[in-house]
Amino acid sequence: LFPQVLLLACAEDLECIPGFQQKVFHIEQPSEFTEDQPVLNLVFDDCKGNNKLNFEVSNPDFKVEHDGSLVALKNISEAGRALFVHARSEHAEDMAEILIVGANEKHGALKEIFKIESNSGIPRQKRAILATPILIPENQRPPFPRYVGKVISSGGTEGAKFRLSGKGVDQDPKGIFRINEISGDVSVTRALDREAIANYELEVEVTDLSGKVIDGPVRLDISVIDQNDNRPMFKEGPYVGHVMEGSPTGTTVMRMTAFDADDASTDNALLRYNILKQTPTKPSPNMFYIDPEKGDIVTVVSPVLLDRETMETPKYELVIEAKDMGGHDVGLTGTATATILIDDKNDHPPEFTKKEFQATVKEGVTGVIVNLTVGDRDDPATGAWRAVYTIINGNPGQSFEIHTNPQTNEGMLSVVKPLDYEISAFHTLLIKVENEDPLIPDIAYGPSSTATVQITVEDVNEGPVFHPNPMTVTKQENIPIGSVVFTVNATDPDTLQHQTIRYSVYKDPAGWLEINPTNGTIGTTAILDRESPYVQNNVYTALFLAIDSGNPPATGTGTLHITLEDVNDNVPSLYPTLAKVCDDAKDLRVVVLGASDKDLHPNTDPFKFELNKQSGPEKLWRITKINNTHAQVVLLQNLKKANYNIPISVTDSGKPPLTNNTELKLQVCSCKKSRMDCSATDALHISMTLILLSLFSLFCKSFP
Repeated sequence: LFPQVLLLACAEDLECIPGFQQKVFHIEQPSEFTEDQPVLNLVFDDCKGNNKLNFEVSNPDFKVEHDGSLVALKNISEAGRALFVHARSEHAEDMAEILIVGANEKHGALKEIFKIESNSGIPRQKRAILATPILIPENQRPPFPRYVGKVISSGGTEGAKFRLSGKGVDQDPKGIFRINEISGDVSVTRALDREAIANYELEVEVTDLSGKVIDGPVRLDISVIDQNDNRPMFKEGPYVGHVMEGSPTGTTVMRMTAFDADDASTDNALLRYNILKQTPTKPSPNMFYIDPEKGDIVTVVSPVLLDRETMETPKYELVIEAKDMGGHDVGLTGTATATILIDDKNDHPPEFTKKEFQATVKEGVTGVIVNLTVGDRDDPATGAWRAVYTIINGNPGQSFEIHTNPQTNEGMLSVVKPLDYEISAFHTLLIKVENEDPLIPDIAYGPSSTATVQITVEDVNEGPVFHPNPMTVTKQENIPIGSVVFTVNATDPDTLQHQTIRYSVYKDPAGWLEINPTNGTIGTTAILDRESPYVQNNVYTALFLAIDSGNPPATGTGTLHITLEDVNDNVPSLYPTLAKVCDDAKDLRVVVLGASDKDLHPNTDPFKFELNKQSGPEKLWRITKINNTHAQVVLLQNLKKANYNIPISVTDSGKPPLTNNTELKLQVCSCKKSRMDCSATDALHISMTLILLSLFSLFCKSFP
């Protein structure tokens, strides 16, 4: 049935090949491997007497006797999918693989091993090349190259040569494997690392002397057998878990998992977990347990011992060990530290350090008057410790407030509205304290969570108080000096001290006022002028002091606003006062005049504009009203270049009205090429004319 197998047997009769005489075995999975009962026999021959032969089995529950019998060390129901047996003597070493399969898997596995290809309806074909899978342990020691297997050809062609190719031969990583082109011996040139490359798929061909392929290619599978050369590693740290104090026994805190780079299908990567050390060791050296297979850390003490407030520290550190080989002594280990924090729950209410607190405060003063101290055994970093204070009695006027100091947790009791000794010299407050977080159901606030605060108010010499303040009065400006403006009234809040009050002027910007020091009557020392720069929006403001007879004396300040009514005491003013015109101007409208008045309506506009009497043989100008505040001056003819003064009067609408007689200076200039020349001219033309006319009139009156 299997010509390749027969051919291999014949070849072995001719030549001794060091190593296992059969490298791959398939056994059916029994219901149980029985202790000390042989499973199978392995034959190893180093071709030199097997001196110092030693066997190692990948599963520590099995061993190989000196005669090659594989036996179980105990009754085992599950041994995994494969066992590997490593044999070593003085002159050779090799690896055998024992595959554990079900009955329906065995036939398929044999077909793969012996490369029997079949297809429905197609007869089987024999191959001339026999290339059985090769198993090589990783991390082999020198010398190299080292024989690992053999490829056989039944072609019998004279001069035929074997050729090996693929990844690990002529592809990167190159040069790992080589084949003896005559004998078909396969060798490895250096130690292998299964974690780098676990399998190599090579191809074997047979060529003639010219290099022509006469058989193949046939696939040659090389598998690297795992050695336990990687320690378990914890890669996901730091590992921090939390558990609430008082949690039931068996509460899961966290999970620790390690990674092993070895073959996951072997015991080389089968991890078991253990707690090596717990710090601190109180109240119990075994506060926690770790599931050896899953890595789950759970509590194992009673909820009573898991009390954060009685612990030496709420932080525990566990040194966790992960060991491969299923935790057996031969396994490699890795460690990591797990930090477990015992979280606080609100199982302790805050309590005042004493039942009654005392405080003293001066009347009229605000701010913190006393700090109320409390104790709380819960975690200061949580709402189970932070205190919330409430005034539950004795604060009808809302004169007090209490806030929590976030650093000390104390209650800062403050006066927010000044207290009056004359109204009440003593206050009693009832205050309660709670936590931000609610208490757990089994705990309640007790009598120690309330306290009384006795507050004593000290009398202070308070300054007199003006009534009302500010004070307002309306007066007409320009009232006679010595007129009474207002009489102030101030009282002393210290009714029990029977003090007298004196008055004085504090601020009088214009110096217009005086005050009687005894009765507070305010009079004028100067004319009140509404148009003064010290008056803003018709209001003049002055400040007065009321001083009691205490020791030291106390002072109160009162403000007086005097609203000044307007009187027509300002004549209108005219603008502009200068105008220019060309001597050949075609437009004889010289200027638009405006008038203003410092007084208020109705003592201002409408204004009346008039030309004073013009002397001379003919009139030279006229004035025309435009509106209530403006008028226009118009020349009646062109004038010679000269300076002229035009007499104008403007009158306001006050009762009685006030008139301002003034002059508008008019310069008549020569204008050439858009340039106006107003340089010095003859003496004022109009003024000289008026002087001559006046002299002539006087002369005529003297001689009738």
